[in-house]
Amino acid sequence: MVEFAFLAMGSVRITATHATTLEITKEDVKTTMGHCIVATQSEVGLSDLPLELKRLLRTDGSKIALTIKVGGVNDTIQGYGHHDLPLTSTFEMVARKSSFICGRTLMIGANKAACDLKRELVSALRKQDSHAIITISVQEVSELPH
Repeated sequence: MVEFAFLAMGSVRITATHATTLEITKEDVKTTMGHCIVATQSEVGLSDLPLELKRLLRTDGSKIALTIKVGGVNDTIQGYGHHDLPLTSTFEMVARKSSFICGRTLMIGANKAACDLKRELVSALRKQDSHAIITISVQEVSELPH
């Protein structure tokens, strides 16, 4: 298993109501229209991730966990990697319930979207100057129990 952690910020503009995706962005949110955004001012975009992590993300069937923690509250989104993931976005990473793939896609087949996050976590992310610790963990197919 490979893990990578980084920091991001919350924002009073986070709504986290999107039903199929969840996004972390390097940008500051200027509006409440980005319903999938759950963290802003991230230290990294997909293109910044370590090479070994990218390799595992591009392994068909690899199991991905994205954990967001603010203070004592956390939630984890689980999904899967795919060999077609470009991982090229310099600003965003998106977890998708669907199998749609583009340069912003971190994982497909996610078990949660923004609207499914614990509302306690969303409330913590909406506080002024809240800091989030985000961890991406990837288990390679060969490490999974058979």
